[in-house]
This record gives sequence, C-alpha cells and structure tokens, in this order.
Amino acid sequence: MVIEKNVQKNIEKIKKIYGYSTDISTRIIKLGKVNVGIIFLESSSAGLTVSDNVIKSINMIDDNKEIFQSVYDNLKNRIFNSQMTTTKDFNKFPYFLSAGFTIVLTDDSDEAIVLETRMPLDRGVTESSSEPILRGPKDSFTESHAKNLGLIRKRIKDENLWFEDITIGRRTKTRVNIGYIKDIASDEEVTYIKDKLKKINIDGILDSGNLREYLISEPSAFPQVQSTERPDLVSSALLNGKIVIFVENSPIALVLPAVFIDFIHTPEDYYQKPLNISITRILRFISLFITLFTPAIYIAITTFDQTVVPNELLISLAIQRESVPFPTAVEIIFLMTIFEILRESDIRMPSNMGTAMSIVGALVLGSAAVDAGIVSPIAVIVVAFTSICSLIFTDIDFMNGIRFWRFIFIISASFFGLIGIALAFIVFILKLASLENFGVSYLAPFSPFNPSAWKDAIVRFSMPKIFKRPSYIKIKNIRKQGEDNES
Repeated sequence: MVIEKNVQKNIEKIKKIYGYSTDISTRIIKLGKVNVGIIFLESSSAGLTVSDNVIKSINMIDDNKEIFQSVYDNLKNRIFNSQMTTTKDFNKFPYFLSAGFTIVLTDDSDEAIVLETRMPLDRGVTESSSEPILRGPKDSFTESHAKNLGLIRKRIKDENLWFEDITIGRRTKTRVNIGYIKDIASDEEVTYIKDKLKKINIDGILDSGNLREYLISEPSAFPQVQSTERPDLVSSALLNGKIVIFVENSPIALVLPAVFIDFIHTPEDYYQKPLNISITRILRFISLFITLFTPAIYIAITTFDQTVVPNELLISLAIQRESVPFPTAVEIIFLMTIFEILRESDIRMPSNMGTAMSIVGALVLGSAAVDAGIVSPIAVIVVAFTSICSLIFTDIDFMNGIRFWRFIFIISASFFGLIGIALAFIVFILKLASLENFGVSYLAPFSPFNPSAWKDAIVRFSMPKIFKRPSYIKIKNIRKQGEDNES
C-alpha cells in the first residue's frame, strides 16, 4: 500500500487500521499551503519528546522553497531528531507506531519521515535476580534491546563484534538479534542459526524461551541452550567463539552451542584462585552424583541388596522403618514429590515470604510425617541431603533435567535394585553422549576425549596456561593468548 499525497486521508486510514483506538494521537500543522501530519501512539511514544523534538522543529521551519524544493525536503533536513528514517511503504506504519516511532507526513510527498520517540518502558540495569553474583560485575540484562547490546559493547570494544537483526512473529514482529565475533565464530554455525530462525513462522515471540525449541533438533531433559542474564557470561562465551541470541523485550540471552560442562561452571570461576575453584568444581560434581543417585541407592540397599551394607546399619534402618506401612520406594517418591512441590511454591511465592514458607513447610511436614509413622527419619535425611545438593545449581532447566533423571533412577532401583541403577546409568551416559548441539558433542570435552580442553573442565589451570579456546567448538581462531593468532 502506497502513501497518498493527502495527510488527512493517510491519518484516517491509520485510525481505521487501529480501530480508532484511544491511544492514537494525531495533529495537523499548516506550513504555508501544505499540511504537515504528525501521528504517534501515546502508549508507545513519549509525548514530551514528540513536543520538544518534532512539533517545535516543525513550527520553526518556514516554507523556503528557494533552498528546498518542498516542505517535505525542508522537514527532512531540518527536523531535530538523532534517529530518522524514511519510508514509502504504508504497510510499515503499524510496526513503526507500535515500536514507539512518530510518523510525519506532508501533502506534497508520498514519502513519510519516521522519527524515534520511544517512551522508556523498561527498567534500569540492576543485579541479576536469577543468577546470584558472588564476585564480578553486578549488572544484568534488561528488557531494553539497546541496553543489552550496550552492556556487551562496553565489555568487548572490537569492530569484529557483529550483531545482526531478524524479525520473527507475524503479529509481534519481534527483533531477534544474533551476536558473534566475526573473526572467531564459525561462519557455518552463524549461517545455520540464522537459517533456523528465518524458518520460524509463528504469530509471536514474547521471550527468548520461545525460541529454544526451534533451535534444538534432539529432545533432552537437560538444556542444550544456555540461558543467562549476565553480560559477563555472554561476553566470555563470545570470546570463546560461541553465538548469542538476544530477543527484544527479554532480559534472558541464549548462548549456543551449550554443553553439559557449561552448566557446572559459573562466571565466578574465572575471578578467583584456580585451586579454590578446582575444589569447588569437584564439590559440584560430587553434589551432582549425590542428588542423582542417593535416593535410588537407598531404595536398592533397603529393598534388594541388603548384603552390601554392614549388619549394624541394616538393623538400624530396619528399626527406623518398623512402623512405616509403605515400601521404601513409595516413601521416597512421596517425600521427593513433597519437596518438589515446596520448591515450586518457593519459586512462585513473593520473595519476602517464599523462603520462610518453604522452610516452615519442610520442617512441619517432615516432623509430622515422622511422628505419624508415614515415613522413617532416615528417609527424611536422604531426601533432605539430596535436595540440598541439587540447590548448588542455579540454571532452572538444568535442575529440572536432574529431577527427571533422579526419578528414572528411583524407578529403576525400585524394580531391579543396584543392577537397575547401573542399567539406568548406562542409558543416561549413552543418551547424553549421543546428543549433538550444532555439531558439538554434549559431553565435550569428556566424550570425545579432548585433553587440551581439560585445563578448564573439572579443575581449572591458571589463566596464563589456558592460552587456547575450547577446540571442541567450531571456531576460526583457536589461540586467545600470545603473539600469534592461530587459525
């Protein structure tokens, strides 16, 4: 649809498109014999900005045709606004208006001037609420697309840091931005991700989480795309040759490719001493195995494999379970389900009362269940220990993956004991090893074995010794320290 050389007709068409919505604001100003029309949405544009930068500029302009051929040319060259574009496509008007732009039309031109007058509807830069920051920068992403890119530009002042826009959503027309460092990231991976995004045909994208399922090819309980609010984590990923996706109006960035080890590491690992971090990482791996296997092992040794524990401990367990009417498996599943409900309630409750409610709920329910003879004290200890170990991980998708496989191990132990746990563990390893994320094995650098990447896997060497980027990621330049930049 073309723009007519009649301001009044164009304004009327816009009003009809929006169903004469109450937030449409229009004004017509006469410059000589030519009408100048101003259209903006009060809900998206800042009225004071429109008045100061647009209307005042128009009122200061006279119809000087000796310098400019038309009023339109005069406006385009003299109007006060740092971000200005033009369009001849009337169909683009709804997008510009909804995005907070002001449209200026004249009777003597079939082209429109589009000026940026957005209302600041986003919050300021604050500390991340979902990822605790013990040491390091305290800023986090917001719903502002420009601020998010600025937080990365502030850290990586390199002309090779490229951002490319793709619009997704027939109705929301959401800006999706792909960020990467041109001379590090693989062109093949960048093209593949862009093609995947361009094929998405959906009404709308409201958050970066909507894109995750379109980016992965193999389903898994564990996340294959890393989500983060932290600019320092994203900057580190970009420097390692990874690709980052930002979604307009979302404070969560997507980092890919992501592997299993990424969810064990934290940004603070690179801000502290290597020895301390190495011990902490070992503790995280121990916690991972405890939270996955402890309930299942307890079920197995009390139900099928009593001979693997000393007689004294077996007698103690039997005495504690004497008054419990349910099998061990039912007891554990009951307690684990209660804990998961409490954890979910803790997440959904307001922050000023959620923690208190979960603590009171756990204490009251656990104590009452033991006193009533529904569960044994040792079962409460096992579930509590298991649950505490799971809280060491902050990524909610990773925690959900742990929860899924924990119940798989519990069910396997309920039917086959320790043999069932061993079989389930083999399936667990095979499943993770078979996953490929944009050509990268999910268990890298463990499978396939990559000794050069072990300097920053379980233990962390000192930074001067980690002079290469992870070689399991497809990148152009492998070396990140030293004089030479190997390809």
